[in-house]
Amino acid sequence: MPLALLALAIGAFGIGTTEFVIAGLLPEVARDFGVSIPTAGYLISGYALGVAVGAAPMTVLGTRMRRKHLLLALMVIFILGNVLSALAPTYGLMMAGRIVASFTHGAFFGVGAILAGDLVAPGRRASAIALMFTGLTLANVLGVPMGTFIGQAFGWRVTFWVVAGLGVVGLLSIAALVPVQPRPASTDIGAELAVFRNPQVWLAIAMTVLGFGGVFASFTYIAPMMTEVAGFSEGAVSWLLVLFGVGLVIGNLLGGRLADRALMPSLYALLAGLALVLAVFTLTSRAQIPAAITVFLLGAFGFATVPPLQKRVLDNAAAAPTLASAVNIGAFNLGNALAAWLGGLVITAGLGYTAPNWVGALLAAAALALAALSGLLERRTVTAAAPRSEMQPV
Repeated sequence: MPLALLALAIGAFGIGTTEFVIAGLLPEVARDFGVSIPTAGYLISGYALGVAVGAAPMTVLGTRMRRKHLLLALMVIFILGNVLSALAPTYGLMMAGRIVASFTHGAFFGVGAILAGDLVAPGRRASAIALMFTGLTLANVLGVPMGTFIGQAFGWRVTFWVVAGLGVVGLLSIAALVPVQPRPASTDIGAELAVFRNPQVWLAIAMTVLGFGGVFASFTYIAPMMTEVAGFSEGAVSWLLVLFGVGLVIGNLLGGRLADRALMPSLYALLAGLALVLAVFTLTSRAQIPAAITVFLLGAFGFATVPPLQKRVLDNAAAAPTLASAVNIGAFNLGNALAAWLGGLVITAGLGYTAPNWVGALLAAAALALAALSGLLERRTVTAAAPRSEMQPV
């Protein structure tokens, strides 16, 4: 594998860390700015909305630039966003820094995946793309827990300075290791937009919003839930995030294999399992060992849904998948924003820090219902397209 993939993985590591690390630092950020935990949780929503809004236009922009140059520009924006977050004197400027950084997310992974595949022989493209995405999974196993530990020990602002430093390392690595490739030919935007006429594409995107949103309804408030309800110390939150990250890696690998074998049956089972885990988490969060086990299962079931959800979109947009893929990346983050907002509402209503788990369970159940509807429509389409009997009524 070329060293350029390492540069892409470093960039993915930094982006993944800045996205998720705020969940472990909500109490510290809330105290510093004098806001409530749910209000601090909107910093996750703001980032997610930025990804949802920025993924498609930034990806379209990528079709007009050399890919290396676009990746370098994205890393500069990422660094500036995290520096603004680290320096922010007010909550509003902190939110602005999060949104600036978020605009790099969708385009980096979309363009980076294409570039990774182009750097190797056709028979190794999937492995190359997986290697780049290893940076994102490692961010959850290593970057987020370490960022949480640093923030709790030295202040949350130091965490964002460290993340900005990761961005600098990623920028220099891409500049040094990624080759300059020819400017891609102009993309037929009309063909890319045409795939959205297929109702199955929209159903798949809606499943992504609701299904992955269920994970973030709970994960956004994992720190106060574990400290205030389960009785863990603030320092233990870092280790719980490691446990969540391990579940993420295992679930992601298993979800990919299951999706290749039987896409829709796997999606039904995984969404049902996710809804069940979230519902049970309301009870298990009141004791430390059951809570820790459920955190692991939340990561495993939550991220096991990612490969089949993404594959479902790509299968139904096979004629022109680039923009649909970027929009679905945005859909993951739109779900994050929606779920974090809903979770904050139920906490503000006085229902407690475990209430977001029920919100997540209902979102996952809604995604399961959409998956069942999508499968039913698909079966009817196949049946209608099948050759009819030659027998005709007299």
